[in-house]
Amino acid sequence: MHRSAPAPVPDRPSDAPLPRLYRPEEIAGALGCSAWWVKDRARRSLIPHTRVGRAYRFTAEHLAEVVRLYEERPAQPARAVGVAATPSSVPGAQTGSAQPRRPLIAPTTRLRARPPRRQQQYGTVA
Repeated sequence: MHRSAPAPVPDRPSDAPLPRLYRPEEIAGALGCSAWWVKDRARRSLIPHTRVGRAYRFTAEHLAEVVRLYEERPAQPARAVGVAATPSSVPGAQTGSAQPRRPLIAPTTRLRARPPRRQQQYGTVA
């Protein structure tokens, strides 16, 4: 009876298959954005990437990490399905109390402009 030899286990990096490297245009197509956005984020080291010479290249793992980085979750957990809303929680519902309505939009802070740098730097007045 002849036994077949087990498949060789890659013990050296040269034995392992090379990962597929994607160009920024391919990543942009998968994400639905521009290649410029992908290259800009890679240049600023905001997304994982590999540099081959002057070119940005991405693996499938890099793409998955980019998706995880820019994933947004709901701020509050979703309500259980089947729970009836109380009349006071429904917008526009009339209640018997004379409570003032709370605004739906959170209050914002007022922005202030900085003075121009040129006047401070050179001591000139416009």
